[in-house]
Amino acid sequence: MEEDSKPKGLASLLAARRSLQASLDRSRALASALDRAGPRIGEIQQRLPSLEAAVRPIRARREALVSAAGHIDRAVGPAAAVLKVFDAVHGLEHSLLADPRTDLPAYLSLLQRLEEALRFLSDNCSLAVQWLDDIVDYLSDHSLADSRFVSLLKSSLESLKSSSAPLDGGLLVAALDKLEGEFRRLLDDHSSPLAMTSSGDDMTIAPSPLPVQIIAKLQAILERMNANNRLNRCVAIYTEVRVSIVQASLRALDLGYLEITQAEFDHVQSIQAHIDKWARHLEFSVKHLLEAEYKLCADVFERAGPPELWTGCFAEIAAQTGILAFLRFGKTVTESKKDPIKLLKLLDIFNSLNKLRLDFNRLFGGKACADIQNQTRDLIKRVINGACEIFGELLVQVELQRANPPPSDGGVPRLISFITNYCNTLLGEDYRPVLTLVLVIQRSWEQKKFQDSLLIDAILNIMKAIEANFENWSKLYADTTLSYLFMMNTHWHFFKNLKGTKLGELLGDTWLREHEQYKDYYANFFIRESWGKLPSLLSRDGLILLSGGGRATARDLVKKRLKAFNEMFDEMYQKQSSWVISDNDLRVKICQLVVQAIVPVYRSYMQNYGPLVEQDASASKYVKYTAEGVEKMLGSLFQHKPERSMSLRSRQTNGKVSPAMISKYHTTPTVV
Repeated sequence: MEEDSKPKGLASLLAARRSLQASLDRSRALASALDRAGPRIGEIQQRLPSLEAAVRPIRARREALVSAAGHIDRAVGPAAAVLKVFDAVHGLEHSLLADPRTDLPAYLSLLQRLEEALRFLSDNCSLAVQWLDDIVDYLSDHSLADSRFVSLLKSSLESLKSSSAPLDGGLLVAALDKLEGEFRRLLDDHSSPLAMTSSGDDMTIAPSPLPVQIIAKLQAILERMNANNRLNRCVAIYTEVRVSIVQASLRALDLGYLEITQAEFDHVQSIQAHIDKWARHLEFSVKHLLEAEYKLCADVFERAGPPELWTGCFAEIAAQTGILAFLRFGKTVTESKKDPIKLLKLLDIFNSLNKLRLDFNRLFGGKACADIQNQTRDLIKRVINGACEIFGELLVQVELQRANPPPSDGGVPRLISFITNYCNTLLGEDYRPVLTLVLVIQRSWEQKKFQDSLLIDAILNIMKAIEANFENWSKLYADTTLSYLFMMNTHWHFFKNLKGTKLGELLGDTWLREHEQYKDYYANFFIRESWGKLPSLLSRDGLILLSGGGRATARDLVKKRLKAFNEMFDEMYQKQSSWVISDNDLRVKICQLVVQAIVPVYRSYMQNYGPLVEQDASASKYVKYTAEGVEKMLGSLFQHKPERSMSLRSRQTNGKVSPAMISKYHTTPTVV
């Protein structure tokens, strides 16, 4: 029994020992694990307060959390929608920062999506923040969250509410800047000056300044720019580009003369060629260039805003491309010195403006063109008043010349030549209707009735004054023969120059025939009282009956008579060599009459009695001319001399137009 119990006890002890050893090993392993976990436990212990604060709302009472759930859901829903839209905006960034020209319609579509997203954010961000703000206040008021957590939320929400940064981070502004650049590029790439010459003969214009498809693109861009309050910048770009294009088109016309100042010319004659160009260039600028710009402005901008938008844009283009310079040039002409030629130029200016009246009213009739309207009205007023003033002074100034001396060579006075041609010009188809309209307008301004005979009566009175002038001048010649020549010249000038003209028709055939008859009358007197006296000096009295020893006596008589003839011929030829007959046909005719009166008599006399003297030693003293020589000398008389200047001394006229001003513009008239 004892031997059996000893093995059992040992086995138990061994088992207990093994158990204790295993427990000891486990204790050692646990101690080692605890040593290794010590730092982590410390870290967890440090984070426990913040974790406790983070989970505290969850640790609130169940009924409190259930009550707060609805408030939290209402706040988080809009916030989540806003965040989703923010993500969408970020997704547009790459496409909107690309070049719009690649696909403009797609770019505009993306831009519109961005605008819609920003409108959503603008409308909902504040509301979402407000709802979040309300739920934070709810959490705070009901102590559902740690105070530090609530404070952090409030600080974040205040930062959102006070932020001035754009919701899209400046993406919209960048996209609009790119659209502005595309707007300018489309204008630059598809606008080109017109090919013209300075002569104005090839002044033409293309059917449309811009292709239709380009206009459509510009309109699409303007729609987006208008939606973002950037329209004014596009208007400025458009104005800048189109102004440069129109200016380049006009540059070929050489419009430098438009800037001429009054100090740069002495009288209107010096810029007469400029005025002619001014009329052509103004018509082209208005009817073609500005007309095209007017239509283009309407096409591009009429959908972008009210009419004032595109009319204002057009007004700026018109002002910057030279219409005001054209008007200033006209004003400069009105301020020049008065003279009759200026009247014609003022009528030219008025006629040009009147032809463009409907175009001016249509193109520049809006409020935006007020400056152009005012300057145009001022120019028209100056032109009409200036023209009427000059026309009204013509009669007085013609009468003032009556006391001046007549031409010393007996030719047609410049005043007569000029005034007759001038009045005939005023009565012509080019000027009569224009002058009549000017007089009608001026009378209406004075609230006076226009009489149809006003223009005709004024012209007739001027012609009566001219007739009175030359009748008076004919009496101022000391040499009666020269007076006859002067009257012959002037009467023939009236007849030949006015026959078949408007002025001649006004004066009538009877008036013209009277002057023709007076011409013949004074021509006869001129020849009779001058060259007609020479043949009587070659008398044959006392020579026929002489013969034989009387040859010496006959020779002495021939010598005496040839001497007297030569002396009178030389005196008369020398005196009349400085006289003129203005009309060449009349000159030839008068010379022929003089030759017929003298040469046959002289030839016959020399044939019969010349041998008596030619045999004498002193023959050269008496036989000075052959018949052919006399004929040649007489045929050379009365020739027109271009350097001849008429004596028209200027009276003091206090700045008014005078015939003395006329004379400096016109050489001696050649009647044809």
